[in-house]
Amino acid sequence: MIIPENVIKTIKELKKQGYEGYIVGGCLRDFLMNKEPNDWDITTNARPEQVLEVFSNGKYENDFGTVLLPFPNKDCLEITTYRSESAYSDFRHPDRVIFETNVEKDLERRDFTINALAATLNDQGELGDIIDLFGGQKDIKKKIIRTVGEPSDRFKEDALRMMRAIRLSCQLAFEIEEKTERAITKLAGSIKFISKERIKDELIKILKSPFPYEGIMLLHNTKLLQYIFPELEEGFEVAQNHHHIHTVFKHSVLSLKYCPSSDWRVRLAALFHDIGKPKTKKFINGQATFYNHEYVGAKMTERIMKRLKFSNEDTIKVVNLVRNHMFYYNVGEVTASSVRRLIVKTGEENLEDLIAIRIADRLGSGNLKAKPYKLRHLEYMLEKVRHDPISVKMLKINGSDIMELLKISPSPKIGAILEVLLAEVIDDSELNTKEYLEKRSRELNELDLSQIRQKAQELITEKRIEEDREMKRDFGV
Repeated sequence: MIIPENVIKTIKELKKQGYEGYIVGGCLRDFLMNKEPNDWDITTNARPEQVLEVFSNGKYENDFGTVLLPFPNKDCLEITTYRSESAYSDFRHPDRVIFETNVEKDLERRDFTINALAATLNDQGELGDIIDLFGGQKDIKKKIIRTVGEPSDRFKEDALRMMRAIRLSCQLAFEIEEKTERAITKLAGSIKFISKERIKDELIKILKSPFPYEGIMLLHNTKLLQYIFPELEEGFEVAQNHHHIHTVFKHSVLSLKYCPSSDWRVRLAALFHDIGKPKTKKFINGQATFYNHEYVGAKMTERIMKRLKFSNEDTIKVVNLVRNHMFYYNVGEVTASSVRRLIVKTGEENLEDLIAIRIADRLGSGNLKAKPYKLRHLEYMLEKVRHDPISVKMLKINGSDIMELLKISPSPKIGAILEVLLAEVIDDSELNTKEYLEKRSRELNELDLSQIRQKAQELITEKRIEEDREMKRDFGV
């Protein structure tokens, strides 16, 4: 492992001007573990205004003594003045920040022993002496996450540290020390004082980690999950039908565990795909049914993600996957046109992710065969129809062609004609020829606008009836 040149130069410049400079925190922890740090942090006895005198291009726009130092084509370095903190009335921010003159005071305020480390650099720019007041190096070797000092005190200072402990456990494959975990469980309710954006950020990191299932189970076991995803907890004792050997909750977390995708949004969709089941459970002829649970689950997912301030783009993606995870596919019944309609309905970019969720669903149900023949057949069909028309842009005729052909001006009628043409071509891609579309356009032009729209609506309604028939067959109703 090599310390980046910009880090070495920064510390050397601080020392040259008579100040101290240490590599500190998580970057040093990762460096000692032979992991590439995501970013590098430096701590110093120089006050922010003094740091700005040394580095004129630095930016200081906070109350915590952190100067951002930009570098061309690199992330910013954070240079923070030694500080201590007093009283945390809101469970998140210190009421008062006190700049200190020695690094030991700065390390005392940090969250976990593995992060309460600082190191100097020698003249060659290599790692020098390490300051380790709380046994952080020992805990790194033992793969333990332990708070600096009394766990309850650390979590009362900043309740987000509870989630950070779980996130680090997932990222590093470390165990949370017993006393630290007990304190999380005791103080779990204080997570409600933390902003939804910060909770969301930690959740994404947990879902991106190598062990997202373990992270969700830690959130559950420490009682944090009931404050973050109470809807997920509703499935804890909800039994399913004979197709599932697990409760809704256990099936959901196992689906996350076995999700083959590394995309955190797909993993979240796998976790949420059956979140609507507790609200839709009914008994018909003695059998549990969950009719329309995917649609109820999609609405619940949207509410949850908006509540936690996820972006609109990510919310749309996850909601789409939850809503469509029950897509019907039976090799003997599905045609190329129905696959094209599936692409239109879900978006081509989501089909691979839907297959990943179907695999997660199967494995999370205890089915050892992750990808049966019909899913492999679907992948074949998707490739087969990949270049077939699924949007107006893919038709062999466009609005300008229709205006020239029919000698008409721009009007809503052109869009209505294109809608009918697309509906017909999706059903039969062989119709996507210029000759046929021109002929059909002339025929449709004989109708008035309301009749054309009625024709388009009839085609759409026909497809919806067919999809509903497939859904009922899938549910056995």
